[in-house]
Amino acid sequence: MSLKLPSPAQPMNIGTRGSLLALAQAHETRDRLAKAFDLPFEAFTIVVIKTTGDMIIDRPLKEIGGKGLFTREIEEALLSGKIDIAVHSMKDMPTLQPDGLTLDTYLPREDVRDAFISPTAKNLDALEAGTVIGTSSLRRRAQLLLKRPDLKVVEFRGNLQTRLMKLEQGVAAATFLAMAGLNRLKIDEVPRSPIETDVVLPAIAQGAIGIERRTDDATVAEMLRAIHDLQTGQRLAAERSFLLELDGSCETPIAGLAVLEGGTLHLRGEVYRPDGSEMLGDAASCPIEDGALAGKEMARKLLSQAGSDFFTWRQ
Repeated sequence: MSLKLPSPAQPMNIGTRGSLLALAQAHETRDRLAKAFDLPFEAFTIVVIKTTGDMIIDRPLKEIGGKGLFTREIEEALLSGKIDIAVHSMKDMPTLQPDGLTLDTYLPREDVRDAFISPTAKNLDALEAGTVIGTSSLRRRAQLLLKRPDLKVVEFRGNLQTRLMKLEQGVAAATFLAMAGLNRLKIDEVPRSPIETDVVLPAIAQGAIGIERRTDDATVAEMLRAIHDLQTGQRLAAERSFLLELDGSCETPIAGLAVLEGGTLHLRGEVYRPDGSEMLGDAASCPIEDGALAGKEMARKLLSQAGSDFFTWRQ
């Protein structure tokens, strides 16, 4: 296939949200494509698209529609042809894409761990009872209350810089951020303690960047193949299959992580009651090519154990 590559006269339009982290991810995508095809940066244009999730930051996500709030407007721009590809944080992505769109390209995964962030305490154990913790993540809220039910959790929405500012203003004494975001933005001055995954399991696909395209765009599909990271794709196939079978959303506290060792994939998954009063977890190992099936089977097992009211708040 003879590719018609983008050029400064006819650039590839890369759609993204407008936060500093989203822009860093879009620039990483541009840089990798430029290097793979020996193109100047001028052959690409970064198109910032404001999403509903970015515009409404004073209410919990579960009240205004969940994960799709960070992707809907971007996907509409992709379907209309306004942009050629869309760059996403995979932990924000719904498990199913709209008709006409495909998500099958992933960049090398960053650090998957959560980080404990506090100007005064070194770790979670150092916090006194009643200390206020800020987070917008139902997963982190449930995990926190499971370990420290004596702490108070408040809503803490906004991009990374907004949450750091709220911390400085004393809205909360501590919060959690993804190590991947801190690393990609080269933020070294923020006091953080990485939390190992055997202590706190991360969000599904945390640390991974995904690139979405129109299904029928053969040129873009061929270009993206050059920058796809196979191992990240294999890991996310298992994790997102687990999430899909659980019907996961921003209203459902779910965590999961797949790691590769030789030809074997090791998958761990956990689900939580939203109030942090209970957790169900499982682990499995399988050949890498069976990762998606393992994720589906693990989800079904946990659903059978959970019962119908597991994901509802207890009064």
